[in-house]
Amino acid sequence: MKLDQGIIKKSKWMWENCLPHISVDSVVFGFHENQLKVLLLKTNAAQKWLLPGGYILKNENLQDAAQRVLFERTGAERVYLQEFGVFGALNRSEGFFEGYEDDLWYKQRFISAGFYALVDYTEVNVTADEYSETCEWRSIDDLPELAMDHQLIYTNALTILRQQLSYKPIGLNLLPEKFTLSELQKLYETTLGKPLNRGNFYRRIMRFDILIKQEDLRKGGAHKAPYLYSFDPLKYHESLQGLDW
Repeated sequence: MKLDQGIIKKSKWMWENCLPHISVDSVVFGFHENQLKVLLLKTNAAQKWLLPGGYILKNENLQDAAQRVLFERTGAERVYLQEFGVFGALNRSEGFFEGYEDDLWYKQRFISAGFYALVDYTEVNVTADEYSETCEWRSIDDLPELAMDHQLIYTNALTILRQQLSYKPIGLNLLPEKFTLSELQKLYETTLGKPLNRGNFYRRIMRFDILIKQEDLRKGGAHKAPYLYSFDPLKYHESLQGLDW
């Protein structure tokens, strides 16, 4: 494997400024053109696909580190971030840096805190760093093979997100400010990977009491224009505490 001299140079800075053996990895979901997408990056040297991740500064909280890494990658500040698991299998990442000296920061054993993030696709400006060839959105139906244990992290994040849909809403960070009920239902169906009964979905989503019906209609369709809705931010955040459907 071709060694990345930038990684070798940055290793010393990491030892001086970051907490050893602890990292964060994030599964960033966005919704665009009726597709649920995940943000991925491809490394320069190894040409492998990874989830966006990073390390924790010595004067930084875990949650703040995850927020910072996402901001560096996307520029997005309106982000819903949820910790969902810890990943610490033996040699989960060390082998990725085979060929480097053993004192390389990145070659040490790291236990990673996994977060999933829900972001507004339109507010994101994806950015590749000096170690990445590209940083881009990929549909969950068309994902490349992920290196390290990032396939496991992604699968766990999607599973937990789907489980939480039974008692927590989504959409505030994924849909435009105004949307139709059909668009909201499509978001749920895409996330769950299955169709939903329209009447049942309407009754269930109304139980959250988080929608504000707008005066204007969605214009331009061939059929009767549907009403537009928006989220009530206060009630939405209150409902994140959990409501059993």
